[in-house]
Amino acid sequence: MVIEKDDASPDPWDAAFAAARAAAAAGETPVGAALVRDGRVIATAGNRVATDHDPTAHAEILAIRAAAREIGSERLIGCDLYVTLEPCAMCAGAISFARIRRLYWAAGDPKGGAVEHGPRFFSQPTCHHAPELYGGIRESEAAAMLRDFFRARR
Repeated sequence: MVIEKDDASPDPWDAAFAAARAAAAAGETPVGAALVRDGRVIATAGNRVATDHDPTAHAEILAIRAAAREIGSERLIGCDLYVTLEPCAMCAGAISFARIRRLYWAAGDPKGGAVEHGPRFFSQPTCHHAPELYGGIRESEAAAMLRDFFRARR
């Protein structure tokens, strides 16, 4: 579910984790994202891959789409993205093209991540724009949510 801005803007981490919990409740991998501009959360989203039958419906992509509609531009200059899991290569590409200023993520993803793991997208010479990177924030909380989700599915 994509939730657009609210005048009483929540803490971006709380918003991202709430979106991840909502995704898990819907049977989706619990990943959530919150996009912030001028200190206000302007869009949040949780994964909707299975719900939408869309392999691109990752939390980051959905939050970027909602924020771009909100501000009326495909360039999210001055915006910061908070996500509960290290972005994959697809999401890293979208973050770059959107010109996100700062990327914050909670848990690293050794298998599918593309920021600190795998292709290390933002350090490639072909990367158009690299945001400031901040990883490992609330990592144990995000990792526990993912572990619990997948343990319950086994």
